[in-house]
Formats: sequence, C-alpha cells, structure tokens
Amino acid sequence: MGERARGEVHIVEGQAGGAQSVDRALALLRLVGRQPGDGVPLAALVAMSGLNKPTVRRLMLALIRAGMVEQDAAGRSYRLGQESYVLGTLAAVRHGLAEMAGDALADLARDSGDTAFLSVRRGDAAVCLQREEGAYPIRTHALMPGARHPLGVGAGSLAMLAALPEPEAEAVLEANRETLARDYPALPPERLRDLAAKARAAGHALNPGLVFPDSWGLGVALRRPDGGVAGAVSIAAVAGRMQSPRPQELAPLLTAAATRIEARLAQAYGGPPATGGVGR
Repeated sequence: MGERARGEVHIVEGQAGGAQSVDRALALLRLVGRQPGDGVPLAALVAMSGLNKPTVRRLMLALIRAGMVEQDAAGRSYRLGQESYVLGTLAAVRHGLAEMAGDALADLARDSGDTAFLSVRRGDAAVCLQREEGAYPIRTHALMPGARHPLGVGAGSLAMLAALPEPEAEAVLEANRETLARDYPALPPERLRDLAAKARAAGHALNPGLVFPDSWGLGVALRRPDGGVAGAVSIAAVAGRMQSPRPQELAPLLTAAATRIEARLAQAYGGPPATGGVGR
C-alpha cells in the first residue's frame, strides 16, 4: 500500500446510529483543521477519510449549517468556520485572540478606570470573550463573558458591524431583523445602519445607553492582516462617566489597544499588520 496522504484518517465502521455520525463529522472537522493552504476539496476528504462521497458531502453540509466549516464559493474547498474559531478561543484562551489581547485589555481597563471587553463575531452575533475591571468603584455589569447579542447591539458589536463591507453588514442586519424586533425593539436594522455609518465616520462606535440606559460604551474593531474582522475591544461605564468630551478622550486609548493586538495577530498570521478597525 502506498503512503497515505498527509493527515489521512480512515474512519472505523461499526458504531451505531447518531454516535457514528458524530464521530465521522468530528473526524472530518479535524481533517479540515489540519490541512494548510486554501482549504480542502471534497475529493481529498473522501480519500483521507475512507468514507464515500455522499456521506462526506452530507456531513460537511451539517458542519456548515453549524458554522463549524465554511466552503469557498469559487474553489469549493472547505475550511474551518467562525464557530470553530469562537469555540476554540473560548476553550483554549491561552492559544487564541484572548491571549494576544490580555495585557492590552488589562492596560485599557487600568488607564481608563472603567471596564474593558474583548468580543468576537459569531455569525450574525457578537460574543464577549473577556472582561477586565477598572478601578472606578461604580461599574456596569451589562456585558459578561459568554454574553451574546445580535451584531450591532453594544459598542464592540457595533464596531464589528461597521467594519464589515457594507453589503455584508446589510445581510447581517436583514438576518437579524426578527431577533431585533423581538428582543431589541428600540434598535431596528434602520437605526443600527445609521449608527454604523456614524461609527465609520468617527473611527469608533458609541453606544449611548441603547441596550441598558445607564450603561454606555465605546468600541473599536480588530482586523486580521487580510482585512477581515477579528473582533473588537470596547469600554463600558455608567452614563455619568461617558458624557462628552470623555468618549473623544477614550478613543485614542482604544485605538492604541487595538493596534497592539493587531500587531500580534499579524505576527501569528505571518503577515503585515492590518490598516485598522472602524475608520482607521
């Protein structure tokens, strides 16, 4: 028998029902994650897994629906999806964006005196990964690690929405229309679209108590070297601490923190630093 392809893992038969499908799907996910370059074509997954083509296609569609895998529209190759990134970051903080951002986030909380956050995009939503408390004794508890909001709801979330290409941002707003109407009636897509436009113009996103009246926030997006949105850093404080001109005074601190984190992303990805987040 010839040498197996790089990463080849033949999947053992004999397990029953749903457990077998789960094992096969996870094995395919590992194969996708371990392949370098621009993704893995279906034929390669069939060869490496030992499964037949219809089975591999069915399982890959299930992984795509779950957000664990994405398929390139042009080349039809598979690569890890956003949900894989989010779960990996939450499960292994030391090896993901949270590790790269840790000291910058701590410095941001110390220098501002308020609470600093790191968030990432998860499909049409934003998820808070990390929270660092500042020294100011009155704090806002509106956002905690693991909290999830539709993209655009909250300062860091709004910064990520504003940093997307406008057609993609429009698609996100439409996808979230029902959720916004049900859970955030004061923030319909039309209002978030206007807030995102203001964020692009200002270079940062401002949430003037739109989710919780006494919790204001300021956010800046983080970009990967390829220009894609990696996440956002934000500051939240009680309303009395976020009146003008303080947001303008805090914006350079956010930008400096984002620049530090983007430099580490560039090092990790082996490319030049991004040109910046919202408006940068």
